[in-house]
Amino acid sequence: MGREYANNLKWLRVRPTAAERKNLWRLLEMARDEDLGSGDLTGAMLDNDVRAQARFVPRQAMVVCGAELLEPIAAKYSGDIRTEVLVHDGQFVESGHTLALWTGSAKAILAAERVALNFLQRLSGVASLTRQYVQAVSGTKSEIYDTRKTIPGWRELAKYAVRCGGGRNHRKGLWDAVLIKDNHLAIMAKAEGQDPLTAIARELQRLRPHLGEQAFVMIEVDTLEQLATVLTQDVDIILLDNMSIDQLHKAVAMRTKLGKADRIELEASGGITLETVAEVARTGVERISVGAITHSAESVDIGLDIEI
Repeated sequence: MGREYANNLKWLRVRPTAAERKNLWRLLEMARDEDLGSGDLTGAMLDNDVRAQARFVPRQAMVVCGAELLEPIAAKYSGDIRTEVLVHDGQFVESGHTLALWTGSAKAILAAERVALNFLQRLSGVASLTRQYVQAVSGTKSEIYDTRKTIPGWRELAKYAVRCGGGRNHRKGLWDAVLIKDNHLAIMAKAEGQDPLTAIARELQRLRPHLGEQAFVMIEVDTLEQLATVLTQDVDIILLDNMSIDQLHKAVAMRTKLGKADRIELEASGGITLETVAEVARTGVERISVGAITHSAESVDIGLDIEI
């Protein structure tokens, strides 16, 4: 994590990438269809000429994520809704601080209300929980990373929300990095009939020339004995899975003793909570991956207040 995150998290500004906007558009197609169906029966009772202004207002302190997406959401329902965004994605706001305004057809605003809030509440929930983890490790060299534990179809936006919270993105999927886990090792051990870490070393030599510039190679270990072997291999990151605080300290010391601190990063993972993450960070690992920031974040409370 760049120090700008830690130094001024309150005013962190993040913008969605083209891929993340594309992800929004695909999800928005489904969300609009399932909610609007053949038409808004209740909204049909309203006069077509009624105009309104609506304010997106949080009912709790939170980190904003999704304000940058409100304009395309509105456009999906009606070209008559004008969006004015008053905050930045990544910004911390207090309860009652207006996030954005929608102005236009009252019928169109009410039709789009629930879907817009669903996106905004969910994404801001992920960003807010991520920020708590990031703040918990402030002052250490550890950074908070997400995982692939995301709602199917929501991965791009979930990872955007993690960045809004000041966290870092891990690999996006199976296609952009090599992560050799315990199940891979178990299968290779059976197929090779030998120590799987020996087979892995051979395969890494074959794979390296074909990896993209941003791809990395990571191997998961759950014992210090495995770590000792992997530290001698051509890897970028070693995942220390479900290790105790004592084991993490020893792992960092082993890497330092071998002179690999500048070459191989260590990542702690497995059951890490807000209560334990600071202690994990103080062991000296560079990375801490937390599945909870995407799979267990609660949606924040945001309302849409209509003004006629």
